[in-house]
Amino acid sequence: MTGEEEIMEMENKTDITESKAAEAAGTEEAVEKAVEMKGTESAVGTETLEKTAEAAGSQAAVSEETVETMADYSKELEASFRTIKEGDVLTGSVIHVGEEEVTLDLDYYAPGVIKAADLSRDPAFSILNDVHVGDKLQGTVVKKDDGAGNIVLSCVEASEVLGWDKLKAYLEEKKVLSVKVSEVVNKGVVAYLEGIRGFIPASHLSLEYVEDLEGFVGKTMEVRVITVEKGKKKLVLSARDVLKEKAAEEMNHKIAMMAPGTVLEGKVESLMPYGVFVDLGGGLSGLVHISQMSQKRIKNPSEVLKEGDTVKVKVLNTNNNKISLSMKAVEEEAKPDQVDAKLTAQYSSGRSVGTSLGDLLKGLKL
Repeated sequence: MTGEEEIMEMENKTDITESKAAEAAGTEEAVEKAVEMKGTESAVGTETLEKTAEAAGSQAAVSEETVETMADYSKELEASFRTIKEGDVLTGSVIHVGEEEVTLDLDYYAPGVIKAADLSRDPAFSILNDVHVGDKLQGTVVKKDDGAGNIVLSCVEASEVLGWDKLKAYLEEKKVLSVKVSEVVNKGVVAYLEGIRGFIPASHLSLEYVEDLEGFVGKTMEVRVITVEKGKKKLVLSARDVLKEKAAEEMNHKIAMMAPGTVLEGKVESLMPYGVFVDLGGGLSGLVHISQMSQKRIKNPSEVLKEGDTVKVKVLNTNNNKISLSMKAVEEEAKPDQVDAKLTAQYSSGRSVGTSLGDLLKGLKL
């Protein structure tokens, strides 16, 4: 190879090397651009996703808001289609209490109003003390519009419609109710229940005889309905029935706490052909059957006891909340002790005892 040829070959190799370097440089630049484009696309994608999520959230919020608005609209729409006429009995929640009237929310586009005189016939009733915001009241529609857009109601008239039915249900259920005595009348007192005037006879105020009825005015009592006559507008209540029931429960509890075998002291309160009743105190009384009065046979309790005698008795059992007693069982328990005492007295002279043969022979009878 000549020198010229060698020079030409070297130039060709140089061109090829430069071409490859340029190509490599171009490839690297392309790769960088591709990476940059991918990063840009990724950023754009993330931003797009965020905007999409934000849009979805906004749409959900709008949807929720739309649902609530529709629900409110539906409620108002239903109220607008509701027809109210005079004589209807409506129930509402008290939203305002004034000196002359109360205002009710009737779930209607118009509020309800009840004047103080139409709330109760009870002379002791106080609008400010007896009615509170949030209370539920029932009233009969007296006027659909009082000129100010209010529906006028009356609890008194509603009581005449619904009260008697409620009272009849209370009578059948024997329900215990709370009432406040408002005044004294002939032979008893008056209390209002469900807005209706009720009578409590003096004999039904307490378990005992009541002389001063004035002491019951203003007093809150638990009562039970014992008479309901709508036609005669007659309502009779009883506190005694409730007190009697409570006393019986308390007595049964006391009896249940008495343990058989307990020895008690009491007074004979009455004599019967079959035995005697003994007052044990605390309102408790038990029966000593004639067969349990003495170890010897007797034909009549009066042979051994009389009213007012103090006796010791033993509790045999408390079956069916009745206390069975025995005097004979107490005697039987005391008998061994009495025998021991007699024997001790018989063999004890009270003198000192000697140990000599003469002292020992003195007590012998030959």
